Amino acid sequence: MTPLRMFIVDVFAEEQYAGNQLAVVSGGAALSSAAMQRIARETNFSETTFILSDQPRDGGYDVRIFTPAAEIPFAGHPTLGTAFVLRNELLGHRPDSVTLNLGVGQVPVSFTRDSDGRDTGWMRAPHVQLGAIHSPEEFAGMVGLSVDDLDNRLPVQDASIGISFTIIPVRTLDAMKRARFNRVVYDRHADTRHAQFLFSSQTYSPDNQIHARMFAEPFGVAEDPATGSANACLGAYLLQHRFFPGDRLNLRVEQGYEVSRPSLLFVRAERTAAGADVVVGGHVVPTFRGELL
Repeated sequence: MTPLRMFIVDVFAEEQYAGNQLAVVSGGAALSSAAMQRIARETNFSETTFILSDQPRDGGYDVRIFTPAAEIPFAGHPTLGTAFVLRNELLGHRPDSVTLNLGVGQVPVSFTRDSDGRDTGWMRAPHVQLGAIHSPEEFAGMVGLSVDDLDNRLPVQDASIGISFTIIPVRTLDAMKRARFNRVVYDRHADTRHAQFLFSSQTYSPDNQIHARMFAEPFGVAEDPATGSANACLGAYLLQHRFFPGDRLNLRVEQGYEVSRPSLLFVRAERTAAGADVVVGGHVVPTFRGELL
């Protein structure tokens, strides 16, 4: 059997060994679903992707995404990182855009060149669906905070983009630092078992507008250092509730500081008749290339 090629990249990273790690395996069509799941469990990053072929189908490349626990239809940093690997490592040329065929459908990723010569990938997010609004009392304890720690200008609300989150607004950076996932409280709310995405407008860096954290311990991720899908949901949420003035957002979101994987995500959103058009961007830094035995 021809060895499979493997790449490891850091997504939403400004330098190596920051951002969110991703393992990408090419030639995945030779693997069964069970084999993909075993490899994802072995790499033990938040997600591992499998490119089934470097030949396009219907204008896109077939890709499957696995967490260590299960296959999922979509996630942000695997989409951006896999498009980067295809463009920079596998295709032999660097197109301006790469489309992935994922469980949620086709997701295009475009690339722009920054003034410093770096490439930024931009993922056009699938449609964000904003869902139920919850009382702050239900969710403050779930993330180890008091009701007074939550920002009462905004609601605690579910949002989905193929995977689901509960968005929790937090008043201060101090409260963000103190947040901890509480499994006992979580287990009391079987009807709202989503990942918890916390954000605050207080930030570590004055260049950024939002500080974020994401807990998904029941799904195998204690804390995610960078979450493109959740930040896409956040863009639609902030537009819906008019947290910033106007019908457009252009945000720099920091995440991962509490787990020593500082990340930077760019979120652009525009109000539409259907809700919001959201793109999420960031840099991708290669850290490893080799063969999977």
